[in-house]
Amino acid sequence: EVQVVESGGDSVQAGGSLRLSCTASGFTFDDADMGWYRQVPGYVCELVSSIRSDGSTSYIDSVKGRFTISRDNVKNTVYLQMNSLKREDTAVYYCAALDWLERRSPCDGYWGQGTQVTVSS
Repeated sequence: EVQVVESGGDSVQAGGSLRLSCTASGFTFDDADMGWYRQVPGYVCELVSSIRSDGSTSYIDSVKGRFTISRDNVKNTVYLQMNSLKREDTAVYYCAALDWLERRSPCDGYWGQGTQVTVSS
């Protein structure tokens, strides 16, 4: 069964840090391109960062220099280190393989429940 479990979300003050984890199962993780998405109710599901099977990474402009994505293939886990958090980072964060997007939104909670990040000023 394809599944991801996101964890690590919390309520923090602006400028704080969080480390999100996504543990995957039910597919070949090692060769999967993985991404972290986020969604605020009423807004689009946004790809925040991705890490491909070869280790290459990408980030949206708003998080560059603040977020770092990484993966541990032994643990089938993707991480998102989030530093210097801002109020606009508040969202539910989801983890998914990039290829899953063509099937459904990674933010609909089908593969994982997501983890809530709340940043207050």
